[in-house]
Amino acid sequence: QVQLVESGGGLVQPGGSLRLSCAASGFTLDYYAIGWFRQAPGKELEGVSCISASDGSTYYADSVKGRFTISRGNAKNTVYLQMNSLKPEDTAVYYCAAREARCTGVAGSFGSWGQGTQVTVSS
Repeated sequence: QVQLVESGGGLVQPGGSLRLSCAASGFTLDYYAIGWFRQAPGKELEGVSCISASDGSTYYADSVKGRFTISRGNAKNTVYLQMNSLKPEDTAVYYCAAREARCTGVAGSFGSWGQGTQVTVSS
């Protein structure tokens, strides 16, 4: 059974950092593009970052460039999202999702999704 599980969310002050993890079971993440999406209350789902399977290319939304870093774990079936310099507007439920090979910005093209992890940035 294909499953993605996010972890690492929590409450952090503005300017702080969190590292989200996306762990897979039932398939090998190395062969899939992994995207991180987020949804704030009352807002649409937003693409945050993605890492391709083919060449490891990474992509970021303009709102997180220079602050967030996506990476694959060494010898672990996990993808990470390191989030630094967090802002209140980063508050959302964060989801990871998988699709074959290449990244796209279209959430509907990702076939497997985790349950989400809450990130709250507040003083």
